[in-house]
Amino acid sequence: MSTVRRLVIDVLKPHEPSLLEFTTQLSGIESVEGVTSSLIELDQEVQNVKLTFEGEDVSFDTIKERIESLGATVHSIDQVACGEYIVTDRRTLQDG
Repeated sequence: MSTVRRLVIDVLKPHEPSLLEFTTQLSGIESVEGVTSSLIELDQEVQNVKLTFEGEDVSFDTIKERIESLGATVHSIDQVACGEYIVTDRRTLQDG
């Protein structure tokens, strides 16, 4: 079975912890070599955040557990990259 090298997920999180603290906590997960967070939308109750994780064998289950322990929920998995290396997306004629 191929290992997951990149995982992009959409998360709904409360305002606390801050995005900085939230991302710092997620970066400490053993299978994660790096994580980037981007604020997509902000409302009075929650923040909608896109998280991109990279590593040699990223564990979705471990990431999901940590996210939930911080009071957030996974809304969707938006991208997964598996295999020997990460393939860069390229625009095609079908993309318009």
